[in-house]
Amino acid sequence: MKPKNQRLVLITAATAAVLLAVLLGMWGLRSQASFFFTPADIAAGKAAEGQAARLGGMVEKGSVRHEPDGVTIRFAVTDGKAETPVTYRGIVPDLFREGSGAVAEGRMQSGTFVADTILAKHDERYMPPELGNLSAEHKAGKTLEK
Repeated sequence: MKPKNQRLVLITAATAAVLLAVLLGMWGLRSQASFFFTPADIAAGKAAEGQAARLGGMVEKGSVRHEPDGVTIRFAVTDGKAETPVTYRGIVPDLFREGSGAVAEGRMQSGTFVADTILAKHDERYMPPELGNLSAEHKAGKTLEK
């Protein structure tokens, strides 16, 4: 076989191997993929029942209800166009509160989003509690001496 033909066979085999590796990787990760939906998307029927998904929006004011078992919480997430009821069993993050942003990871079940994980979002003005006094003193023109 001529060197030119050997190179062509080698390039073809390498391309096939890379393509096979990519396809196997995609096949292995297919169950890990989750889609992001807003309450309006869910109201439009874009989220399939039982499909892993993320639901993002604002926690509706006045919607947070704690169940008597102490670990189940029910609330609604809204995007201003629609709202979706959410059920979560577990401890919610410290930043989770009514009127703040949240992302719930889970799946739709009988018209309710059943969350496995809740991620609370904060705004760009967030200041850790440890730095809260430092910021106030800085604005007042004071300096810290060590």
